[in-house]
Amino acid sequence: MKISAISPNYSNLAFSAKKDHQYENPVNRSTEKGLAIWTNIGGSALAGVTAAGIGSCFIKSGSKNRALKLSGIGAAVGILAMALTLPSKLYNTKLNAFAREKEMDVFSRDKELKSNILEQVDKEVKDEDVDLEQKINHYTTVQMANNGQGILVKGA
Repeated sequence: MKISAISPNYSNLAFSAKKDHQYENPVNRSTEKGLAIWTNIGGSALAGVTAAGIGSCFIKSGSKNRALKLSGIGAAVGILAMALTLPSKLYNTKLNAFAREKEMDVFSRDKELKSNILEQVDKEVKDEDVDLEQKINHYTTVQMANNGQGILVKGA
Protein backbone atom coordinates (compact mmCIF):
# COMPACT_ATOMS: atom_id res chain seq x y z
CA MET A 1 0.00 0.00 0.00
CA LYS A 2 1.31 3.39 -0.96
CA ILE A 3 0.49 6.46 1.12
CA SER A 4 0.91 9.88 -0.39
CA ALA A 5 0.00 13.43 0.53
CA ILE A 6 -3.39 14.74 -0.45
CA SER A 7 -3.25 17.81 -2.65
CA PRO A 8 -6.25 20.12 -2.43
CA ASN A 9 -8.20 20.60 -5.62
CA TYR A 10 -9.39 24.20 -5.64
CA SER A 11 -10.78 24.09 -9.17
CA ASN A 12 -14.04 22.48 -8.02
CA LEU A 13 -15.06 25.26 -5.64
CA ALA A 14 -18.51 26.63 -6.45
CA PHE A 15 -17.66 30.23 -5.71
CA SER A 16 -14.57 30.45 -7.88
CA ALA A 17 -14.80 31.88 -11.37
CA LYS A 18 -13.55 29.95 -14.36
CA LYS A 19 -10.01 30.57 -15.43
CA ASP A 20 -11.05 32.30 -18.63
CA HIS A 21 -13.29 34.67 -16.59
CA GLN A 22 -16.57 33.44 -17.99
CA TYR A 23 -19.45 33.59 -15.57
CA GLU A 24 -22.51 31.42 -16.03
CA ASN A 25 -26.03 32.69 -15.60
CA PRO A 26 -27.63 31.34 -12.39
CA VAL A 27 -31.22 31.86 -13.60
CA ASN A 28 -32.81 28.53 -14.58
CA ARG A 29 -36.15 28.84 -16.37
CA SER A 30 -37.27 25.25 -15.75
CA THR A 31 -36.72 25.64 -12.01
CA GLU A 32 -38.65 28.90 -12.04
CA LYS A 33 -41.51 27.21 -13.89
CA GLY A 34 -41.55 24.29 -11.46
CA LEU A 35 -41.61 26.60 -8.46
CA ALA A 36 -44.49 28.59 -9.99
CA ILE A 37 -46.50 25.41 -10.55
CA TRP A 38 -45.91 24.14 -7.01
CA THR A 39 -46.77 27.53 -5.55
CA ASN A 40 -50.00 27.56 -7.50
CA ILE A 41 -50.85 24.03 -6.41
CA GLY A 42 -50.31 25.01 -2.78
CA GLY A 43 -52.42 28.14 -3.09
CA SER A 44 -55.21 26.27 -4.84
CA ALA A 45 -55.17 23.54 -2.19
CA LEU A 46 -55.39 26.21 0.49
CA ALA A 47 -58.36 27.79 -1.31
CA GLY A 48 -60.05 24.38 -1.53
CA VAL A 49 -59.52 23.62 2.16
CA THR A 50 -60.85 27.06 3.07
CA ALA A 51 -63.94 26.53 0.91
CA ALA A 52 -64.53 23.13 2.50
CA GLY A 53 -64.18 24.70 5.96
CA ILE A 54 -66.69 27.39 5.09
CA GLY A 55 -68.97 24.76 3.60
CA SER A 56 -68.85 22.80 6.86
CA CYS A 57 -70.60 25.74 8.53
CA PHE A 58 -73.55 25.41 6.13
CA ILE A 59 -73.84 21.62 5.84
CA LYS A 60 -75.29 20.11 9.00
CA SER A 61 -73.21 17.59 10.91
CA GLY A 62 -75.93 14.92 10.78
CA SER A 63 -76.22 15.18 7.00
CA LYS A 64 -75.75 12.11 4.86
CA ASN A 65 -72.42 12.03 2.94
CA ARG A 66 -71.24 15.24 4.63
CA ALA A 67 -67.53 14.44 4.14
CA LEU A 68 -68.10 13.59 0.48
CA LYS A 69 -69.95 16.87 -0.11
CA LEU A 70 -67.26 18.92 1.68
CA SER A 71 -64.42 17.22 -0.19
CA GLY A 72 -66.26 17.77 -3.47
CA ILE A 73 -66.68 21.48 -2.69
CA GLY A 74 -63.00 21.76 -1.71
CA ALA A 75 -61.81 19.92 -4.80
CA ALA A 76 -64.02 21.97 -7.12
CA VAL A 77 -62.84 25.28 -5.65
CA GLY A 78 -59.20 24.14 -5.73
CA ILE A 79 -59.38 23.03 -9.36
CA LEU A 80 -61.21 26.20 -10.35
CA ALA A 81 -58.65 28.37 -8.56
CA MET A 82 -55.78 26.54 -10.25
CA ALA A 83 -57.41 26.74 -13.69
CA LEU A 84 -57.91 30.49 -13.32
CA THR A 85 -54.53 31.43 -11.84
CA LEU A 86 -51.98 29.00 -13.32
CA PRO A 87 -51.74 30.47 -16.86
CA SER A 88 -51.18 33.97 -15.51
CA LYS A 89 -48.64 32.74 -12.98
CA LEU A 90 -46.69 30.82 -15.65
CA TYR A 91 -46.71 33.81 -18.01
CA ASN A 92 -45.47 36.21 -15.32
CA THR A 93 -42.82 33.72 -14.21
CA LYS A 94 -41.59 33.38 -17.77
CA LEU A 95 -41.34 37.16 -18.19
CA ASN A 96 -39.62 37.66 -14.84
CA ALA A 97 -37.13 34.86 -15.52
CA PHE A 98 -36.32 36.38 -18.91
CA ALA A 99 -35.77 39.83 -17.37
CA ARG A 100 -33.58 38.45 -14.57
CA GLU A 101 -31.63 36.38 -17.07
CA LYS A 102 -30.86 39.50 -19.10
CA GLU A 103 -29.91 41.44 -15.96
CA MET A 104 -27.52 38.67 -14.93
CA ASP A 105 -26.00 38.63 -18.43
CA VAL A 106 -25.31 42.35 -18.17
CA PHE A 107 -23.87 41.87 -14.68
CA SER A 108 -21.65 39.01 -15.88
CA ARG A 109 -20.39 40.97 -18.87
CA ASP A 110 -19.68 43.94 -16.62
CA LYS A 111 -17.64 41.73 -14.29
CA GLU A 112 -15.73 40.28 -17.24
CA LEU A 113 -14.94 43.72 -18.64
CA LYS A 114 -13.79 45.04 -15.28
CA SER A 115 -11.61 41.99 -14.81
CA ASN A 116 -10.04 42.39 -18.24
CA ILE A 117 -9.42 46.10 -17.75
CA LEU A 118 -7.86 45.54 -14.34
CA GLU A 119 -5.61 42.84 -15.79
CA GLN A 120 -4.46 45.25 -18.51
CA VAL A 121 -3.81 48.01 -15.96
CA ASP A 122 -1.93 45.52 -13.79
CA LYS A 123 0.25 44.51 -16.74
CA GLU A 124 0.85 48.17 -17.52
CA VAL A 125 1.86 48.91 -13.92
CA LYS A 126 4.37 46.06 -13.99
CA ASP A 127 5.82 47.23 -17.32
CA GLU A 128 8.91 49.35 -16.71
CA ASP A 129 8.77 51.08 -20.12
CA VAL A 130 5.51 52.90 -19.36
CA ASP A 131 5.79 56.36 -17.80
CA LEU A 132 4.70 56.71 -14.17
CA GLU A 133 2.31 59.57 -15.00
CA GLN A 134 0.54 57.43 -17.59
CA LYS A 135 0.26 54.55 -15.11
CA ILE A 136 -1.30 56.85 -12.52
CA ASN A 137 -3.72 58.34 -15.08
CA HIS A 138 -4.91 54.94 -16.25
CA TYR A 139 -5.25 53.65 -12.71
CA THR A 140 -7.25 56.68 -11.56
CA THR A 141 -9.45 56.48 -14.65
CA VAL A 142 -10.25 52.84 -13.89
CA GLN A 143 -10.93 53.59 -10.24
CA MET A 144 -13.23 56.51 -11.09
CA ALA A 145 -15.14 54.34 -13.56
CA ASN A 146 -15.34 51.58 -10.99
CA ASN A 147 -16.76 53.99 -8.40
CA GLY A 148 -19.36 55.24 -10.89
CA GLN A 149 -18.15 58.80 -11.05
CA GLY A 150 -18.46 59.96 -14.65
CA ILE A 151 -16.47 63.18 -14.47
CA LEU A 152 -12.75 62.95 -14.03
CA VAL A 153 -10.71 66.10 -13.58
CA LYS A 154 -7.05 65.52 -14.24
CA GLY A 155 -4.29 67.90 -13.28
CA ALA A 156 -2.24 69.61 -15.97
